[in-house]
Amino acid sequence: MNPSKTPYQELEDRFERLAKLGQALGVLQWDMACNMPAGGAEARSAQLSTLKVMGHELITDPALADFLDAAEADRTLNPWQQANLTAMRRRRVRALAIDADLVRRVSEAGAACEMLWRDAKAKADFKAIVPALTEVRDLVLERAEALSAALGLDSYDALLDGFEPDARAAAIAPVFADLAAFLPGFTDDVLARQEAAGPLLALPGPFDLAAQRKLCRLMMEAVGFDFDHGRLDESHHPFCGGVPEDIRITTRYSEDDFMPGLMGVLHETGHALYEQGLPAEWRYRPVGRARGMVLHESQSLLVEMQACRSAEFIAFAAPRMREAFGGSGPAWEAGNIHRHYTWVERGFIRVDADEVTYPAHVILRFRLESAMLAGDLAINDLPGAWAEGMEELLGLTPPDDALGCLQDIHWYDGAWGYFPTYTLGAMAASQLFAAARRARPEIPDALARGDFTPLMGWLRENIHRKASSRSTDQLLEEATGSVLDATAFKAHLQSRYLA
Repeated sequence: MNPSKTPYQELEDRFERLAKLGQALGVLQWDMACNMPAGGAEARSAQLSTLKVMGHELITDPALADFLDAAEADRTLNPWQQANLTAMRRRRVRALAIDADLVRRVSEAGAACEMLWRDAKAKADFKAIVPALTEVRDLVLERAEALSAALGLDSYDALLDGFEPDARAAAIAPVFADLAAFLPGFTDDVLARQEAAGPLLALPGPFDLAAQRKLCRLMMEAVGFDFDHGRLDESHHPFCGGVPEDIRITTRYSEDDFMPGLMGVLHETGHALYEQGLPAEWRYRPVGRARGMVLHESQSLLVEMQACRSAEFIAFAAPRMREAFGGSGPAWEAGNIHRHYTWVERGFIRVDADEVTYPAHVILRFRLESAMLAGDLAINDLPGAWAEGMEELLGLTPPDDALGCLQDIHWYDGAWGYFPTYTLGAMAASQLFAAARRARPEIPDALARGDFTPLMGWLRENIHRKASSRSTDQLLEEATGSVLDATAFKAHLQSRYLA
């Protein structure tokens, strides 16, 4: 320890080094998804696991125990420093539960399985990936059991808590059960109303990929993405990575339909704006990071679903879409394009789902990953269980595994316990957007001009700049007047689709 530094200052230095290691990992993972040749997979896996082990060694260093104890006894720390110290302790407790060898094995197995998943998905061949996925599941379960013993949580909650602090399956399950009961009848009502309104006017393709890229960039700039500190690329699965000063967004395009690619970009832009809006003065501190994936998903879904699928924003976007693709006639009018963007249809693919049917996709994954971790569902039986769940929740049976259990990257790269945050994030997005409009009634008119300044200003003040200084429920209660619940989400769906 440097004798001129307090224990708290020593902790800040060490966690800054840890944060910068994590940033390097983020850029390497982006490169693996976007640029790396297939032959580089083994070397990249070794690089990633080495950096993860180095990070693990930093946070489990025995010296941190004394620094933490001494810092926690320091009564001069301000509230942000105290919250930072709490976050440091939390991260260390989780890290101490896992030995370095398990960190390495989980990382290497996930990286290897992800590369195999790409090929298996392309061929719709689930059987080809069963051994690799089984290995990942077993290692994730080993990790979960170690965390469970350290945290006093059951295995699934121990994983979920890593993505959303303090989230518990026992609290999520009744919310999801309520949505599973509410949504089928609501969906039927929406579909009946759509049918009565008549068919959509088709937007004729193909849609030039270069034009799509240009349009996506234009829309990102309108929302407020800073291209001096970020970029847009393509990958097998859309994501937002990198670091706040260097955000890496990816999407995927199809010449048959430009809408999923564009909305995927806007979704990831919501994630990026949250990262870019975090307080710079706390950049390398745990308290300066995003609170958790519920709020992270709320920011992406607020941009994509709440704002960018609003009639106001579509009025701004429609003429730019026409210009991008040389469109003309009634099909390219804002009203018809808005109908496309708010069209409800039961489908197989989660990332392409509308906001009415989307929760069913998440509920299915929540049930299946819980069952696989509990030992109630064998990996070999996943395709059949997936088909049964899709039939129950959406009335559909996937024709192949690419449209079924191979569609998402999460399980294959080791991200188990993540899925519930998507729908919890949708609930939070509705709650936040409603509060923002109450506080700043000019937001709808601004969206109609492509001006996100009032909305982003409110989010910066109430969510982004507060980072992890408070719990998710505290942040939501301060911003909206209540903790997270499904009330605003249901009200939003009723207003948009049946009012």
